[in-house]
Amino acid sequence: MIETNNIASTLAEKLLQIKAIKLSPQNPFTWASGWHSPIYCDNRKTLSYPDIRTLIKEALSEQIKSQFKGVDMIAGVATAGIPHGALVADYLNLPFIYVRSKPKAHGLTNSIEGEIKGGEKIVVIEDLISTGKSSLEVVHALKDAGCNILGLAAIFTYGFDISKLEFDKANCPFFTLSNYDALIELAIEQNYVEANELEALKAWRENPDEWGKN
Repeated sequence: MIETNNIASTLAEKLLQIKAIKLSPQNPFTWASGWHSPIYCDNRKTLSYPDIRTLIKEALSEQIKSQFKGVDMIAGVATAGIPHGALVADYLNLPFIYVRSKPKAHGLTNSIEGEIKGGEKIVVIEDLISTGKSSLEVVHALKDAGCNILGLAAIFTYGFDISKLEFDKANCPFFTLSNYDALIELAIEQNYVEANELEALKAWRENPDEWGKN
């Protein structure tokens, strides 16, 4: 098990190695929101690498035990948070549920899959935090169902100010294993990006909705 203070850099390096994170300041990606971005993160790729998958599972689990005392259920955010949430729940020997972005269109029309009775002390698992909107929709859905949300844990965050504000407003503590700052520091050290691309990477994080429009 890697020590907590090393996990951000260690995991960032592994995400870059398997191309779960791609940096391309010169040829930006376009997100579903329409934002242009010099970075794309797909943590689903980690599931194909048992060593990285195990690292994430163990690191999330140990941090949850340390930071969220009394947790008695794990919830995954559909869809990318489901596999990692299930792995964590299995590691901690806790019940698992997951929450859809919208109710299923047929059958029981559930948005929460799994059994809850109300009053459960839940930690939500997400793969990636950008603005925080989709993550907090799950938090609110679980609160509306009578659950007690201790907080949220994720693999990676871009570190946008808006996400921090939204989590504060929702009174929802959170932690992530790695983050944009650790990634950029590592990318510079290991020559994943050129020095002249650094300003573009910093500018995007400060103003992501306007970056790349001109």
